[in-house]
Amino acid sequence: MDQVLALLPRVAGDNLIVGFETADDAGVFRLTQECALVQTVDFFTPIVDDPATFGAIAAANSLSDVWAMGGRPLTALSVACFPPGADPAMLAAIIRGAMEKLAEAGCLLVGGHSVADNELKFGFAVTGMVHPERVWRNSGARPGDVLLLSKGLGTGVIGTALKRGIAEETWVAGAIASMTELNLHAWRAIGEAQVHGCTDVTGFGLMGHGREMALASQATLEVEAREVPLLAGALECVRLGAAPGGLKNNREFAGGAVGGGEALEPELLALLFDPQTSGGLLVSLPESEAETVQKRRPSFRRIGRVRERGAHPIQLL
Repeated sequence: MDQVLALLPRVAGDNLIVGFETADDAGVFRLTQECALVQTVDFFTPIVDDPATFGAIAAANSLSDVWAMGGRPLTALSVACFPPGADPAMLAAIIRGAMEKLAEAGCLLVGGHSVADNELKFGFAVTGMVHPERVWRNSGARPGDVLLLSKGLGTGVIGTALKRGIAEETWVAGAIASMTELNLHAWRAIGEAQVHGCTDVTGFGLMGHGREMALASQATLEVEAREVPLLAGALECVRLGAAPGGLKNNREFAGGAVGGGEALEPELLALLFDPQTSGGLLVSLPESEAETVQKRRPSFRRIGRVRERGAHPIQLL
C-alpha cells in the first residue's frame, strides 16, 4: 500500500487536519474551531469460531482507530461480506456481538452495507469527534519521550495456533480477552496528558506501526524488547511454528527499518512483528505524563524511549 499511495496525489484542504500522508490511523476534518470529525474503516475475516465473539472483536478493532487519534466514537456503519446461503442466525450473532461492544463504547450503529461474497468479512466505518487542538497523531513523537504500550502482543500467533488446533484453551481465552478489550480504557487513562504521538498496534505489528511513527516523527524509537508485554502462550506458539503469513510480510516490510536485536531470542524477535488484531495503543509522551498514565492504568507498560533520528527508525535494545 505504501507503493500505491506514493503514486497518488496528496489531498489538501483548509480544514483537513490529518490525511493519509503519514499512514495515520484515521482521517481528521475540522468542522468548527471546537470540533473535528475522525473517520476510519476496517474489516477482516473471522479469527475465532464463535460468531458473537468475532463481531465483538471486529467492533473493538474498528473503534480503536478513533481513540488512537484522541477522539470519541459517535456512530458506526457496518461493512459486511456474507456468503450466499449463510445461516441468518449466525449473521445475527455476529452483529449482536458487535452491537454490545459499540454500546459499551457509547457508539451508535446507524446502518451499513453488505455484499454477497464466498468469504465472510465484517467490520465498521466509524465516525468520531475530537477537539482540533487535541488530535493525537503518529507524527509528533519527540526525543526524550517515553514509549508506553497498553496491550500485550501475540494475537496473530495464538490465532494461527487456534486454526491449527495446537493452542491451549487458556492462551485462546487470554487472546480473546485482549482483543475484545476496548481501547476506551487506555484512552480514558491518558485523559488530558500531553500526548506527542500515538497509534494503535494492529496488522503491521509493533515494528511496522513503530516504523510509521518513527518515520513520520523523523526520530528513532528505542525499544527495550524484553519490556514489551506478551500474551500468555505467545512465545510457545512461535516455538510450535504457528507464525501467520502476516508476520513474515511484516518482517519483509519493516525489518530493514529495525536495528539491533541480535542478542534477542528468535521467538521474542518474531513477536515484535506479529500482526495484531485489536491491539493496544502505542503512546509517546513526556516522562512525567507517562508516570501519571501508568498510575491510572498499570497495564500500560513502558517499553522504551524516543531519540534523535539515528541509523535506523527503530533500535532494539
